[in-house]
Amino acid sequence: MASFTFRCFECGARYQEGEVQYVCPACAAHQQPGGATRGVLQVVLDTLPDRYPDGTFADPNALTPWLPVESPAHFPPVPVGGTPLLPVPQLRRALRMPNLWLKDDSRNPSGSTKDRASALVVAKARQYGLSTVACASTGNAASALACLTAAAGLRCVVFVPAAAPAAKLVQSVAYGATLVRVDGSYDDAFELSLAACERFGWTNRNTAYNPFTIEGKKTAALEIAAQLAPERPDAVVVPVGDGVIVAGLAKGFADLVRAGLLPCPPRLLAVQPEGSSAIARAVRAGASEVAPQPAAASVADSLVVVAPRNGAMALAAIRSSGGGAVTVPEEAIVAAIGRLASTTGVFAEPAAAAVLPGLEAALAQGLVTREERVVLLVTGSGLKDVPAAARGLPLPPPTPADLEAVAALVAGQAPLPR
Repeated sequence: MASFTFRCFECGARYQEGEVQYVCPACAAHQQPGGATRGVLQVVLDTLPDRYPDGTFADPNALTPWLPVESPAHFPPVPVGGTPLLPVPQLRRALRMPNLWLKDDSRNPSGSTKDRASALVVAKARQYGLSTVACASTGNAASALACLTAAAGLRCVVFVPAAAPAAKLVQSVAYGATLVRVDGSYDDAFELSLAACERFGWTNRNTAYNPFTIEGKKTAALEIAAQLAPERPDAVVVPVGDGVIVAGLAKGFADLVRAGLLPCPPRLLAVQPEGSSAIARAVRAGASEVAPQPAAASVADSLVVVAPRNGAMALAAIRSSGGGAVTVPEEAIVAAIGRLASTTGVFAEPAAAAVLPGLEAALAQGLVTREERVVLLVTGSGLKDVPAAARGLPLPPPTPADLEAVAALVAGQAPLPR
């Protein structure tokens, strides 16, 4: 096991494992209901390996030296991580970016990058001998936790807004989770999950509130760096909601710098929908805190949050990397689903597809150049929300079972490949 301590991001206090469970007690005393999480803890490993993991990143045996878990045997017996970094030649040509890459995290077991956090949380629950894990989610974290607890033989309870995409809810139920459809927003589900975990003694997986979520998500950064080595990424484009994914990437790249495997971290470019852009607005305004955005809404449901729970750490991650933040309109997000799929072969849900118009906005604003090594992080599968994709990809009417009808249909289109 990699020995570690917890460090409070807010006040810098240090704690041993077992002294605290979730957040810094001193800072958490100032927590406001519905506000950003106070006293978020970071895992600080006492020592770090001086080389990338041997074997695949989906192998817990290879990753254990990089993570705060007692034994690889505690990880659920399904492969998490080890997702490909794709060269996307057609998209490179379209954008005139010869060094563009796509990290396809939709290939994780439940179809999203949230599996990375859930795998480590579940491993720690098994290490501690705990039986029930719960979380609040807009959908992906719920299905990720349901997937990993099912594989590990633990009980799962997930709190989601009732309006979450049906595919994500069905996924959670299929994995055997107890689904609590909250008549309210994600923020309402978050508060209810906190109260339920306290009352019933469940382990809480909520993003940022559980420090192992950030640590689990850092594995995407370890993979990106290893897959590009000996080159290094100049910038990573990240869809941002609560701020935990971008904070996790920052933690991973910081660990690589500390280990001597990277000279410096890449710039982190946050992408948010215009209708849910609290972190992006704070970055662009130079604000020290992230103000809530009441009535936040977007087709990119995974990014919709009124008060980003890990906003402060996300701001620090973006700024310390020399990065920036952009917002993209709804129509650009919907259109990007088909654009991304038809040029890369990767079918992304709205939140994940937002990285494409986000990259274009970053290019227009001078946050990135066309010659740099840029990675798009695709965080979730398009199968998570097919109705959203259908908004920009209408199906054709039925065609008669007649060859001439087919000829008429394809007339004027690009030649079909032979």
